[in-house]
Amino acid sequence: MSNSPEWIKKSAVYHIYPMGFCGCERTRAELGSEPVHRIKKIIEWIPHLKSMNINAVYLGPIFESAAHGYDTSDYTKIDARLGTNEDFTEVCEALHKNGIRIILDGVFNHVGREHHAFLDVKQNRERSRYCGWFCGLNFGGNSSYNDGFWYEGWNNCYDLVKLNLKNGEVVDYLLSAVKMWIEKWDIDGIRFDAADCLDPDFIKRIHSFTRSLKPDFWLMGEIIHGDYRRWANPEMFDCVTNYQCFKGIYSSHNDRNYFEIAHSIEYQMGQYGDTYMYNFVDNHDVARLASQLTDYDRIYCCYTLLYTMYGVPSVYYGSEFGIKGEKGRGADADMAIRPCLELDDIPGRDDKLLAHISALGAIRNEFPAVQSGSYKKLDLRNQTFLYQREKDGQTVYIALNISDGDHTFSIQTGAAALADRLSGKHFSASNGCVSVTVPKNHSMVLVDANIPVPEKPAPVYEEKKPEPVKTEQPAPAPAPQPVPEKPAPVPEQPKEEAEPVRKGTPSAGIPEGRKIVIGGHYKHFKGGDYVVLNVAYDHETMEKQVVYMQVYDKPRVWVRPLSMFLEDVNDNGNIKPRFEFMGMAE
Repeated sequence: MSNSPEWIKKSAVYHIYPMGFCGCERTRAELGSEPVHRIKKIIEWIPHLKSMNINAVYLGPIFESAAHGYDTSDYTKIDARLGTNEDFTEVCEALHKNGIRIILDGVFNHVGREHHAFLDVKQNRERSRYCGWFCGLNFGGNSSYNDGFWYEGWNNCYDLVKLNLKNGEVVDYLLSAVKMWIEKWDIDGIRFDAADCLDPDFIKRIHSFTRSLKPDFWLMGEIIHGDYRRWANPEMFDCVTNYQCFKGIYSSHNDRNYFEIAHSIEYQMGQYGDTYMYNFVDNHDVARLASQLTDYDRIYCCYTLLYTMYGVPSVYYGSEFGIKGEKGRGADADMAIRPCLELDDIPGRDDKLLAHISALGAIRNEFPAVQSGSYKKLDLRNQTFLYQREKDGQTVYIALNISDGDHTFSIQTGAAALADRLSGKHFSASNGCVSVTVPKNHSMVLVDANIPVPEKPAPVYEEKKPEPVKTEQPAPAPAPQPVPEKPAPVPEQPKEEAEPVRKGTPSAGIPEGRKIVIGGHYKHFKGGDYVVLNVAYDHETMEKQVVYMQVYDKPRVWVRPLSMFLEDVNDNGNIKPRFEFMGMAE
């Protein structure tokens, strides 16, 4: 039996590196005295996550640090560049309300130089009560920071001070922080940074501790090389980061050699059995998949493989749009792979890829065979690959083609016909065999054609729906047109640009007197021009939603909660409307 809780097997994970995603300052010292409430940006992305059928979010470091987040100075306080603990409470409540689990980054191998225990050692030297907290402490040596003593840093990085996890006081300190995360924010799992450096007894202790607080808690370790069974076992982690298959996915597509990834899959199934791996094609430490591929058009097959191989798939924020980013060198090495992104302003976005990943998420939600079924190779060649996933009599066939033209697979099946859940095409059987032709750089996920297609993906769990608000229902919103009809005259609101520039923190909610104007021309605070088409109601929650169309570049229609559309934002310390009313559209 797999150690992982059942919910992770039904999940697709969205990985966010918050410091980059939210556009934070590179160091805490660059921030003023007041926190900036950036972490709530995640709430804005929830509709996007749900459209992708994402049901778990893994957040990189969020706790107070001096720089990149992996140099923790306080495990109980959200970094002020991201906001406050109260802000994160709002984020967690919103995610859980929408059926999305929360996984945090646990950086327990080391702390930053601004951690209170290390500062005490710097001040009091041998007299410090925290001397036993750190590895290799030697007051007869010196550090690269000229502290007058030496200590062990992670991977020779001396801004990362290695903790002594054999010290019971250190372990109790870290467990108390985790207890707070669970009790305050009800988090669902932890990803352990530099897990191969952690003391095994510490991992075992935190395993039993978290299970005692939350029986379905999930533990995932960052492991790159070695025998994964050393860390993923019933006493330690539920799974590890699957770097063994990460490289195989993109390189097998670059070399057009599916034997490579097929070998990795079969090796892991033989070595690790039903250990439920954490699968990915890119993350905050490696180049974006779109930058790794020699032929971008093969990216769709990569994601089909990611979503249908054994284990949980993870999408790194922005990669669903096919954005590029390569790891550099020096102090700025990670900036290109950890960018600040705005949903309504992603240059060169590939909406075809987004739709493809969303469809894969719906398939994964619907079919237990894809979630945790057995794996069987059916037809493997250098440039084509056919395999099946099966569970409790439910069989799903996955066909991949990266050859120079169409390829026809012959599938033996007891079904009268098979249906591709990606394209909607049906293929009839003849004498128990179905011939399926897959175009170049395409993939298919085939199931019994008699299985009806749901109107919408089944949720991971049934969420209690709020009682409908008794209110007068608006007339149905008209279908958006390229040029909206001019509505009846509406008195123009005074342009908010006349308002003096404000500094500080936006107030919660919609500023007094600010209203939506249907047919109004609005400018996003980053420069895009939009026309409001109508106000609609969310069918499930009755929340008001603004339907609006961008009128720059190519026309595209968007939907955003009314409260979010009209709220203020903090733009580098200046408080301004997210969308500024500019008058009626012509």
